[in-house]
Amino acid sequence: MNDDIRNLLAAVLEALDIPYPATVGHAEVCDRIRNERAMHAVIALRSVLDDKPLMDIEWTTAYLREQLAKHPATGYVTSDQARATVAEGKSWTEAVTLPAGEDQ
Repeated sequence: MNDDIRNLLAAVLEALDIPYPATVGHAEVCDRIRNERAMHAVIALRSVLDDKPLMDIEWTTAYLREQLAKHPATGYVTSDQARATVAEGKSWTEAVTLPAGEDQ
């Protein structure tokens, strides 16, 4: 597979494959982030698949990664984070509470 195409596909996977939220309360934040990231992935794919793309695949991949950096998968507690916190002996409530300073 062409390296440029592989890099683009890796960026699309990065856009969509974000951690699952620990609770329904965190799902709204996770969904908002995933939707933003999915929109940018679709724009990148449409750009590359257009009959007359404005930019090459390498540029489009770099642009997609820039957009993903603007919409990081943060601001919610992931299921993996919550399980790890419970394994440390903390309560579920403590495990799913965002640390101070992390906005939702």
